[in-house]
Amino acid sequence: MKKISIMVPCYNEEENVVPMSEALVKQLEQMENYDYEILFIDNCSLDSTREKLRDICAGNKKIRAIFNSKNFGQFNSPYYGLCQTTGDCTISVCCDFQDPVELIPRFVEEWEKGYKIVCGVKTSSKESKIMYALRSIYYKAIKKLSKVEQIEHFTGFGLYDKSFIDVLRRLGDPTPFLRGIVAELGPKIKKVEYEQAQRRAGKTSNNFFSLYDAAMLSFTSYTNFGVRFASFLGMFMSAGSVLGAIVCLILKLIDPYTFFKTGAAPAVLATFFVGGLILFFLGFLGEYIISMNRRIMNRPLVVEEERINFDEE
Repeated sequence: MKKISIMVPCYNEEENVVPMSEALVKQLEQMENYDYEILFIDNCSLDSTREKLRDICAGNKKIRAIFNSKNFGQFNSPYYGLCQTTGDCTISVCCDFQDPVELIPRFVEEWEKGYKIVCGVKTSSKESKIMYALRSIYYKAIKKLSKVEQIEHFTGFGLYDKSFIDVLRRLGDPTPFLRGIVAELGPKIKKVEYEQAQRRAGKTSNNFFSLYDAAMLSFTSYTNFGVRFASFLGMFMSAGSVLGAIVCLILKLIDPYTFFKTGAAPAVLATFFVGGLILFFLGFLGEYIISMNRRIMNRPLVVEEERINFDEE
C-alpha cells in the first residue's frame, strides 16, 4: 500500500492546527487505498500552537510533529519538513487553509498518471486584490528575467514524488528557494489551478521585510539582472558624462560668461542623482554577497528542539 505524506509548516497557528489536522485526517481516510502520515513542523511559535500539536499527536500516532529551537525563516523550515517525510509522495499544505485540502485527491490522481511533481497554481485570490496584483507583477518579472522557466503563482503547495524529495535531501543548499528549485530541477511537472481562499483564522506572519527577503532570494538565486543592469547603466552614464564634459567645454569656449550664469544647481542635482544610483546598486550587489555568504557558511537548515511520534525510527 502506497503511503502519502502531508507536510504542514506552521507558526503561531493556534486557531488553525486542530481544524487543519481534522480536515486532513478526514480527507485521507476517505482514500482507503493509501496509508498516510501528517507532519507538522513548528517554527518556534509564540502562542499555544505547540500545546495543541502535542494533544493532536497523542490522539493519532500517524500525526507527527517537529519543533524547531528557533524561528529559522519561511523557507528553511518547510524545506526541512519535506525532507523528513517518509511517504511515496509528499504534499505540502499551509496551515491557514489558503491551500485547499480538497485538492489532495486530484494531486494524487495526477501523480498516479506518472507526474513526479504536481503544482498548485493560483488563478485568483480572495485575499487583497492589490497584493495579488503586486504578486502577479513580481512573478512576471522573475519569470522574464530568470534563466530558469519559473512557475507563476506557485507558492510551494503541491505534491512531490519521493524521488524528488531525495533530490532535495542531497542538494545541501543552506538557503533553499523551493519554488525556484522545483522550476529548475523538477521533472515532469503538472499544474493544477485553484482559487486561493481567505485565511481561516489568525494573522499572517508575512510583512514587507519577509516578502522582500523572498523577492531578493529569488532574484539573487535565479537572475543576473542586478549586476548586468548596473554594468550597462554604468557604461551608459560614463559615456554620457564624457559627452556632457565635451559639451560643457564647447559652451565655455563659445561664451564663458553665459555658461557660468546657470549656477551650481544642475551640478548638485546630477551629483545627487548619480550618488543615489551608486548607493542603490551597491545595495543590490550587497544582496548577492549576502546570498553567497549564507551559502558559504553552510549552516544547518534548522535545529530541532523536539520530535513527537518518531519513536519507531
